[in-house]
Amino acid sequence: MKRSLSVFIGLLMCFLLAACNGGDSASGEATEKEVIGGDVENATELKYWTFVELHMDFFKDAVPRWNELHPDKPIKLVAETFPYDQMHNNLLLALQAGKGAPDISDIEVGRFPNFLQGEPQLLPMNEYVEPEMDNFIQSRFDIYAKDGNYYGMPTHVGATVMYYNKEIMDQAGVDIDSIKTWDDYVEAGKKVVENTDAVMTTVHTGDATTFQQMISQQGSDLFDDEGNLTIDSPENIKTLSLLNDMLTTHKIAELTPGGEPHAEEFYAFMNEGKAASISMPMWYMGRFTDYMPDLKGKMVIRPMPAWEEGGDRSVGIGGTGTVVTNQTEHAELAKEFLAFAKLSKEANIKLWTVLGFDPPRWDVWEDPAVQEDNKFYQYFGTDIFDTLLEVKDEISGINVTEQYPDVLTELNTNTLNNVLRQKSESPEEALKKAQETVKANMQ
Repeated sequence: MKRSLSVFIGLLMCFLLAACNGGDSASGEATEKEVIGGDVENATELKYWTFVELHMDFFKDAVPRWNELHPDKPIKLVAETFPYDQMHNNLLLALQAGKGAPDISDIEVGRFPNFLQGEPQLLPMNEYVEPEMDNFIQSRFDIYAKDGNYYGMPTHVGATVMYYNKEIMDQAGVDIDSIKTWDDYVEAGKKVVENTDAVMTTVHTGDATTFQQMISQQGSDLFDDEGNLTIDSPENIKTLSLLNDMLTTHKIAELTPGGEPHAEEFYAFMNEGKAASISMPMWYMGRFTDYMPDLKGKMVIRPMPAWEEGGDRSVGIGGTGTVVTNQTEHAELAKEFLAFAKLSKEANIKLWTVLGFDPPRWDVWEDPAVQEDNKFYQYFGTDIFDTLLEVKDEISGINVTEQYPDVLTELNTNTLNNVLRQKSESPEEALKKAQETVKANMQ
């Protein structure tokens, strides 16, 4: 409770300071605002907030389809895009204050726990989720749920896969389909280094994504199911040790240029064919098509290596849950529209065709509509969804708690850097220190 109060006071002070300075504030201008469906007569106005401009495109498709199918209850969506921090802070303040929130809003998974504290100021969507649950990857709903209520409607699975540069792997004499375990991966990496000018992969010092993927494969996490910290678990120490060994003992990796896989330095490094592989979620495909054009036709997607044969080969990472707030004056309409836009079969096909995201509804992965040619098939080949279907029962989720952002900050700022770059701490020392640091901050 002490932490929740301090978070709210901190946000309130930021809001007041920004307002006094005339900068971005809770009442600040959106970076983009668009009225979707504004030409329809007698339409009910719903307000939508997002922090991802791309998500606008998704609703530009959904609203006209809704209005065509529901002429008796058309909607006009006033959609606004804000910077990431501003949007989440604005929304939290508005919900705490009891006024000013939109009808519908996106919330990123790392911030979602802040909106589940106490009595959530969001409307449960169980009546729409539960009848469809068997068609979805359930872990995608669990990260936006509390006490059996489902609040956030997922935007993608975020299924992690391994992206291989087949040109490099062929040159090294490695059959990528023979890589079943991380031991196989290391041995393949030695062939890459020996026979090509590339490394097998890079290891991030400012992004814990790979670390999280690999611990989740072993059934570990940063928190247990009860929300207790498990940063220094044996599985986590084992994982960080392997990442360190890839750099030092096995010498199959380099530190990621720019520190993380979204850095311009890394895009250039990868685009020049200097690394043979990277494990990232399916949504990272867009990074390749947008920032690494020279790799078109060279990259292929396969399951991650398992820690042992028969083990999990994927994990769901990242995500945005779309919610209906309790301040809407059109609760039933907002909920029905959100279910139409995010849960229906057609909607999940659109998540792929419009956004290029892996749909959380797995029963569309074999639908002819998702097999139609597009830029992703042209870049990666035609077996994208074959890989997804192969691992669909192995896509575990992660536990997200109120302290999740704090843990990621500690890992990305100190832990990974101290072990992998500075060599100032062993994996065990660094993870134990992270555990102690975050635990102390929770007091």
